[in-house]
Amino acid sequence: MKKVVVMGGGTGNFAVLRGLKNYGLDLSAIVSMADDGGSTGVLRDELGVLPPGDVRQCLVAMSDSSRLMRSVMNYRFENGGLGGHSFGNLLLSVLEKVTGSFEKAVEEVGRILYIKGKVIPVTMHEVRLKMILKNRKILEGEKEIYLSEEIDKGYESIFLEPFPQANPRALDEIRSADLIVMGPGGLHTSIIPNLLVRGLSQAVCETDAKTVFVCNLMNRLGQTTGFKVSDYHREVVRFIGKDVFDYILVNNQKPEPELIERYATEGELVENDMEDPRVVLAPLLGEVEKKGEGDTLLKRSLIRHNSTQVTKEIVKIVNHL
Repeated sequence: MKKVVVMGGGTGNFAVLRGLKNYGLDLSAIVSMADDGGSTGVLRDELGVLPPGDVRQCLVAMSDSSRLMRSVMNYRFENGGLGGHSFGNLLLSVLEKVTGSFEKAVEEVGRILYIKGKVIPVTMHEVRLKMILKNRKILEGEKEIYLSEEIDKGYESIFLEPFPQANPRALDEIRSADLIVMGPGGLHTSIIPNLLVRGLSQAVCETDAKTVFVCNLMNRLGQTTGFKVSDYHREVVRFIGKDVFDYILVNNQKPEPELIERYATEGELVENDMEDPRVVLAPLLGEVEKKGEGDTLLKRSLIRHNSTQVTKEIVKIVNHL
């Protein structure tokens, strides 16, 4: 059984994991602990727990339980004191308090959901993501960075405070992997935060695993404005410290013009500018309208990855290992 490790956070991980769980792989998700927005941010601040949001998405993506149970985990309260909170976030936070360990909480929810694989927090330390822009403005937290429209003007540094040690389990998974999948996801808020954890980049550089980078479909206005595939690749390599990628998975499918127009206020389509044998071009766009469980996670963006197509390309790579 091939061992595949998916690194990231947010909806990008959801799309990849939801497909890979069906292929009989030894599957692990290493999840960023930098999230501090929405329900997750409130729970962090009020209860002093580790951020449950990205972990919840990965658990639901890898779940083999009933559709009802997955919907329950994603259910978000609309009114009252619990307004804005998802049930899954609350459950993880309660279990962390009861067991005294976020890792145990994740394991317990994993059992409840019959997940096919493991979900591993990249660090067990409480951290905040921060960025210093070239104009010396400091963006405090993942939420501020996510909402910023000034990042593409340049930034001096991005870091986690305090500087955390990696979860040993995450390092073990990377070192023993056959394939590491990095991306898609927010460049500064989902992908890079994992690489800022002490020991993570070194492990990625030293592993014998093959590594694939799944490039984003769309740029984010004010953050990656005008980025092409080479820009994403260069930025991720900078934080790893070495070009470890054996494959770069890139979309070559064009959305309908009216869809691009609807998306114009958020960003533009990422263009491929790399003439490199490592680039794998494939039609990776998902359907715009699709009803069913879990889709609220994926419809935050009008243009998103097709989980089935991304999975097929990754499995092709696995079958050649």
